[in-house]
Amino acid sequence: MSGIATVPTPLWEVEATLGEGVLWDADHQLVWFVDIKGRRLHCCAPDGSARRSWAAPGQVSFVVRADDGGLVVSLEDGLYRFIETSGEFVPFAKVEADVPGNRFNDGHVDAQGRLWFGSMDDGEAEPTGVLYRFDGKHVVRMDDGYIITNGPAVSPDGRTLYHTDTLDKRVYAFDLALDGSLSNKRLFADITDGGHPDGMAVDADGHVWIAVFGGWRIERRDAAGRKVGEVRFPCSNITKLAFAGDDLRTVYATSARKGLSAEALAQQPLAGALFTFRAETAGLPHHVLALQE
Repeated sequence: MSGIATVPTPLWEVEATLGEGVLWDADHQLVWFVDIKGRRLHCCAPDGSARRSWAAPGQVSFVVRADDGGLVVSLEDGLYRFIETSGEFVPFAKVEADVPGNRFNDGHVDAQGRLWFGSMDDGEAEPTGVLYRFDGKHVVRMDDGYIITNGPAVSPDGRTLYHTDTLDKRVYAFDLALDGSLSNKRLFADITDGGHPDGMAVDADGHVWIAVFGGWRIERRDAAGRKVGEVRFPCSNITKLAFAGDDLRTVYATSARKGLSAEALAQQPLAGALFTFRAETAGLPHHVLALQE
């Protein structure tokens, strides 16, 4: 199996405890990402300059743009508006505020402007995680029974939604209807080469790129779930990726220091960095959340 991309290089050695939620903000030419356990929201220019960071009042797990130009993020009890100029987090939609043991994890906006996001047991032991859909007004429960949900992503034709069950090392596919309903849940891929599947992104050819926590890599799988390539990293915990740039062939990927011993951290000094590399195939554009009155 040949390589599929250039070697990743560190763009920002931010030492994130649990880097996640990387977003290419094309309209503003910015890269956004979070440190869930560090409770930080980060932003930089495509070349890693113009770095900015904000402290969050809780575990912030993803960030998306809305169609009014604002930013929406998740904290433990739901969705919040993030006010970039003041650093303020304003409650927007309460979700699972009555489930104190849970937090949110990964999120993705599809081409219709719907936000797909999942919750998980913060103790990583109980199957209390739920996959949700937010249409800009209503939050709908779509699937459940997960300990750690991860990586919602959608195929180029918008007809398949991919979703990760991290601890079971499985990635599932669903049929996605135009109205946002899901059906025909099925196994897309078992991750058997070490590590746990984490965040995902889909390229323009319909291949699914899966970050592997504890696996030192991002895998690329075809639409049938077969592994067709990988990108190796200099640290083990790779968490999320985003295609970016004018040609959508520049990839940004987050990583994590979480769970690594002092000895492992000494051997992986780049753990927790934001990485970048060039891909041979373009990705899909990031979409904005369509809000409703």
